[in-house]
Amino acid sequence: MDKSIRKYDIKEIQEKLEKLSKHDKKKKGSRFVLSALSSIPWVGGFLSASSALHSEIEQGKVNALQKLWLEEHQEKIEYLAETLFEIVSRLEKFSASEERLESEGYLTLVKKGFRVWDKSDTNEKKEIIRKLLTNAGATELCTDDLVRLFIDWIDLFHEAHFVVIKEVYQNPGITRGLIWDKMNDTRPAENSAQADLYKMLIRDLSTSGVIRQYKPVNMYGQFVKQPTKRRSSSSTHKSAFDDQEPYELTELGKQFVQYALNEVVPKIGTDE
Repeated sequence: MDKSIRKYDIKEIQEKLEKLSKHDKKKKGSRFVLSALSSIPWVGGFLSASSALHSEIEQGKVNALQKLWLEEHQEKIEYLAETLFEIVSRLEKFSASEERLESEGYLTLVKKGFRVWDKSDTNEKKEIIRKLLTNAGATELCTDDLVRLFIDWIDLFHEAHFVVIKEVYQNPGITRGLIWDKMNDTRPAENSAQADLYKMLIRDLSTSGVIRQYKPVNMYGQFVKQPTKRRSSSSTHKSAFDDQEPYELTELGKQFVQYALNEVVPKIGTDE
């Protein structure tokens, strides 16, 4: 029997997933777990196939391809079980209402979120989804429509986008040049692939409504027009690493950070 494929491991995972669905008398959160599992196509196949394969593993009848498939998906389902346990545990600490966890609106978010979770290439993205679904279950300071938008952003953006968002969040008024300097040691040439990629990151976040160039507002929340700037006499275009124009998060961007990038949701509008 291959040591990397152990019958006990698979059975233990199955028992943990079963326990998740029955972890208290009222089965609070059971529909959450079932929604998450049903949104990932390979889970059902793995659990049903693993039972049938137990005897074949013990008899050494599993071929190399089957072994590789089992090993890969066993690791995936272990991480999935850990993620589900952590979300359920945190929601209990938040005293999340059973009504919220059983609502169709929240369960729709769970299904959508775990579809993105499953196809995410890195654990960083998976962790962002976990935080978002935990916070969305614990509080309704943000509407479900916005949470769906945030899931789309997570699916669309690369990890580098999230680094830029964090820098703007932590340093309101920061320029593109300073953002780059915090992420890298040197500035490349303006016509380099690195500069093109960086401009693309800023453009993606700007057009998606996550960040914007700083605009002062009056007491009514209206953006104040700024004096028209004189045309520059420079013979070159604006640098990808411009040090003049400050950037800030939009209000949507701030809510995204508080819901998806922070572990606990602070009150909207605070600096906690």
